[in-house]
Amino acid sequence: MTAAALFQSALASLPEIVVITGACILLILGQLVRKGQEHVFVWASVAVVLIAALGTLMLASEVRPAYTGMFVADGFAVFFKFVFYLATVLTFFLSRKYADIEGIESSEYYVLLLFALSGMMIMASATDLLSLYVGLELMVLCTYVLTGFLRREPRSNEAALKYVILGAVSTAIFLYGVSLVYGLTGTTQLDGMAAAVTGDPLDPGLLLAVVFIVAGLVFKVGAVPFHMWVPDVYEGAPTTITAFMSVGPKAAGFAAILRVFLNPLVAASDAWVVVAVIAVVTMALGSFVALVQDNFKRLLAYSSIAHAGFAIFGVVAGSADGIASVMLYLLIYSLMNLGIFGIVIMMRNGDFSGEIIEDYAGFARSHPGLALLMLLYLFSLAGIPPTAGFFAKFYVLVALVERGFVMLAVIAVLLSAVAAYFYIRIVMVIYMREPRRAFDPALTPLVRATLAFTAVGTLGIGLFPERFLRLAQGAVFGG
Repeated sequence: MTAAALFQSALASLPEIVVITGACILLILGQLVRKGQEHVFVWASVAVVLIAALGTLMLASEVRPAYTGMFVADGFAVFFKFVFYLATVLTFFLSRKYADIEGIESSEYYVLLLFALSGMMIMASATDLLSLYVGLELMVLCTYVLTGFLRREPRSNEAALKYVILGAVSTAIFLYGVSLVYGLTGTTQLDGMAAAVTGDPLDPGLLLAVVFIVAGLVFKVGAVPFHMWVPDVYEGAPTTITAFMSVGPKAAGFAAILRVFLNPLVAASDAWVVVAVIAVVTMALGSFVALVQDNFKRLLAYSSIAHAGFAIFGVVAGSADGIASVMLYLLIYSLMNLGIFGIVIMMRNGDFSGEIIEDYAGFARSHPGLALLMLLYLFSLAGIPPTAGFFAKFYVLVALVERGFVMLAVIAVLLSAVAAYFYIRIVMVIYMREPRRAFDPALTPLVRATLAFTAVGTLGIGLFPERFLRLAQGAVFGG
C-alpha cells in the first residue's frame, strides 16, 4: 500500500481512530484520577464520541473505500454510526447516577463502552468478512466484560459466563462459514464473494457456508434459534449495559447482516426463504413468551427478540426500501428502548430495583409525568399511532407488500397484536392498580435530559416520519 493510499485509508477510518485513541488515553488517565472524581470520565467519554461524530459528518459527502477494499465510509455506515453514537452517549448519561448506586467506580467501565463502540463502527463499515470479524470480536469481548461488571452479584457473573460460552460458539460457527467461503470463492471480500456466486446452479458447499455465516450473525441480534442468551444476560447485566446491548450491538448486528446478504448472494442462494422462517419464528417466540414474564428486564429481553424478528422482515423484503425501513426501525427502536430502560434505571434507588412489573403499581398517582413517559414508550414499542413505533413497523410492512410478501405482512401484523398485549398489561399496572410502596426515583439532570431527548425523538419521528425515512433512503441510494 502506497503512502497516499494509506493516508486515504486512515482518513476514511478517522472516526474509529478517534474513538480507539480516546479510549486508550482514558484508560491511562484512569490511573491518575482520584477516587470520587469518576464523573470526569462521563464528560470525557462524551467528548470523544462527539469528536468522532464530527469526523463522521466531515466524511459523509462521498464514498471512501479503504484498506484495499476491506473497509468503506459511505452513507450506509454514516447512518448506523450515528445510531451507535446516540446509544453510547445516552448510556453514558444513564450510567452516571446508576454507577454510584451500584458502586461502579472504575474508569474501565467507560473505556470498555468506547471500545465496544469502535467495534460496532468497524462492523458498519466492513466490506470484508475478516474486517467484519475484527469489529465483531472487539464489540462482543467488551460486552462480555461489561455484562459481568457487578462482580459481587451472582446473577451478573452467571450472565457473563453464559454470554461468553454461547458467544464463543457463535463466533466459531461464523468463522467456519468464512473459511468455507474463502475456500470456495478465493476471497473474503463481499463484492468478490457476490460475483463468485452469480452462476447457476449454486454450489451446495457455498450454501452451507451461507448458513454458517447467517447463524453467526443472527446470534448477535438475538434471533431464534440463537436467542437463548438474551433473557439471562439482559436480566443479569447492569441495567445500563442491558440498555446499551439492546440497541447498540443489535443495530451493529443488523448492519452486518445487511452488508453481507443484501447483494447477489441472496438471489443466488434463495437465502430469503431461510431468513423469512427465522423472522416469523423469532417474532412469535418473543411475543408469546413475553406474555408470562413478571420481571421487567426479562420482558424487555423477549420484547427485544420480537422486535428483532420484525426488523428481519425488512431484510426479507430485500429491496432498497426494505433496507431503509430496517435502518429507520433500528433508529426508532433505539430511542424508545433507551427511554423505557431509562425509567427502569431511574427506579434503581436504595434497596429498590424496579425490575418487577408489579413494583410499578400505582406509579401514575405518585409520578404522573414519568408515568406518561412510560405510556409513550410502551405505546411506541407496541406500534400504536401516532408514535414513531407505529411508522417503524408500517414502513417494514410496506416494503414486504411491495415485494409481494403479503402473507408475511399479515403474519407480522397478527404477531404485533399479540405483542401489544404485554405492553398494555404494564400500562394497566401503572394506571389501574393501587400503589404497593412509595416511589423515590433517582432523577438527575442527565437522566432527565435522556428521557426528554428520547421522548421528543419518539414523538417527533412519529409526527414527521417521512423526513427520517428519506434520510435512511438517502443513506441506501446515495451510499
